[in-house]
Amino acid sequence: MELKTLDREGLERLYHEELERVFSDSERRPLGAMLRLLEMGRYEALLAIEEGEPIGYAMLWLSEAPDSALLEYLGVLRGKRNGGAGSQILTLLGERYQQLFGEAEAPDTGDPEEDDLRRRRIGFYLRNGFRVLDYMCALFGVRFHCLYRGPELDDRKVQELHRRVYSDYFSQDHMERYIQLPLAPDEPVHPAPRWMEEDEVEA
Repeated sequence: MELKTLDREGLERLYHEELERVFSDSERRPLGAMLRLLEMGRYEALLAIEEGEPIGYAMLWLSEAPDSALLEYLGVLRGKRNGGAGSQILTLLGERYQQLFGEAEAPDTGDPEEDDLRRRRIGFYLRNGFRVLDYMCALFGVRFHCLYRGPELDDRKVQELHRRVYSDYFSQDHMERYIQLPLAPDEPVHPAPRWMEEDEVEA
């Protein structure tokens, strides 16, 4: 398996053909935001290729810290799942980035099926070398467990690097309104309709 870097057109195609079908509106970042980061050199969309055929993908928000990235989306294409491809992609990402941050939706919806899916997703990352950090976050109204794979053992230092991914992009006002990182144990989640860019007005 190898990872191929997608250009703007490749990212747009993957977004429309895969992400729009797999992720709900609340889970999916707007394409325009991804393209903006791509133009800034802060985003990487990777297509996993095996025997000449696409099998999966990874999309990462690049940190200004060297060899660090926030893994936003990891997926295996329909019809090619349950064969270990997801773990293989993570192995290749580990060769590419020394530090990987992750965010997994908290299993607190009250829907047993959905919460079980979220717990299994977290379990997948734990089996592949990630650990759950001692803080949570809320991004645009959604609560997440924070994950990390890398050499740093101090969660406060990881938290600082994790937060910088957002603070280097968003203004302080936008951060205070939509990015709760860390989220205190009893802190209410700030409501948001969806991912909001700086130039958007909340309906």
